[in-house]
Amino acid sequence: MYRITNVLKSKPMKNVTTLVLAFTAMFSTLATQAQDAHFSQMFETPVLRNPAIAGLFKGDVRVQTVYRTQWNAVASPYQTTSVSAEFKKKIGTGDDFITIGGQILHDKAGTATLTTTQVLPVINYHKSISAEKNSYLSLGFTAGVVQRKIDRSKMTTNNQFDGDRFNSSLADGEMNLVPTFSYFDGSVGMTYSSQLGENEENNFYVGVAYHHFNKARNNSFYQSMDNPVVAKKVISGGIRMGLSNTTGITIQSDYSAQGVNKEIVVGAMYTMNLDNNETPNYRFHVGSYVRWGDAIIPVVKIETRNLSIATSYDANISQLKNYSRGNGGFELSLTYQKAKKTKQ
Repeated sequence: MYRITNVLKSKPMKNVTTLVLAFTAMFSTLATQAQDAHFSQMFETPVLRNPAIAGLFKGDVRVQTVYRTQWNAVASPYQTTSVSAEFKKKIGTGDDFITIGGQILHDKAGTATLTTTQVLPVINYHKSISAEKNSYLSLGFTAGVVQRKIDRSKMTTNNQFDGDRFNSSLADGEMNLVPTFSYFDGSVGMTYSSQLGENEENNFYVGVAYHHFNKARNNSFYQSMDNPVVAKKVISGGIRMGLSNTTGITIQSDYSAQGVNKEIVVGAMYTMNLDNNETPNYRFHVGSYVRWGDAIIPVVKIETRNLSIATSYDANISQLKNYSRGNGGFELSLTYQKAKKTKQ
């Protein structure tokens, strides 16, 4: 994920070099080298993965929120929050249905408070392929507005040094820089999901998504710069199977490619029912995910009736652990999921 480096003010010459690198990373390569904001608990942010995953859950309504903070070793830890909602409705007289909803993401990074806000409605049509196997082919779209802004008062440049001293009253010298801009963004995805065997609790899905298909070109704080958003391709998959009457396992994975950046996340969670009801009121999930070459991510999730809460932590295994001082990424998610009551 793109981030702004913290600028030191103690050594002017070193400060100027750092600023050049920071501005180059933030403004010149924001689109060509950047990655989208993302979560380790990708199973709790379906719209960010693939709009065609929206609605692939048991029930009719799902509302989710995820909070992430990372790199607490730096002066301004990065914080990302996502809120999404999905509502399913049957279409026609057959087994087809439609999911409508939306996803809001707010990401704040670095000393200059680079802030990204996304508001993306989603629609997903699920076409029944086999009623017996509960199989569906789903086609989903998201389209909305992305806004980015920075706080120029928190930025320093070499123009603001009076000799060997920093002078905040001097102009930063960035004449063509605007503090905020917005653009339209769209994504499309498709999934195939189906039941495994006779047990409807056993199922799987596979899907592909193409994010930022319109490749908005006004993705820069410099209005004169032509800096298109880089499209992202995502391949997702998951399988859930019962191991016994009271236990099960869920395996999920994502592969994403955005410009030169590639990422693989794969993991599994073991599920235990905490009561003997046919429809358990309480479940406990524990497992681990791996972001290949970057982090090991232990996960614990507690599910009670219509609510669930999950927590995870990125334990960094890459060379960045030498700079993060052992501080990884913490995530907390809350999910409300419910099936509508039907009249008998």
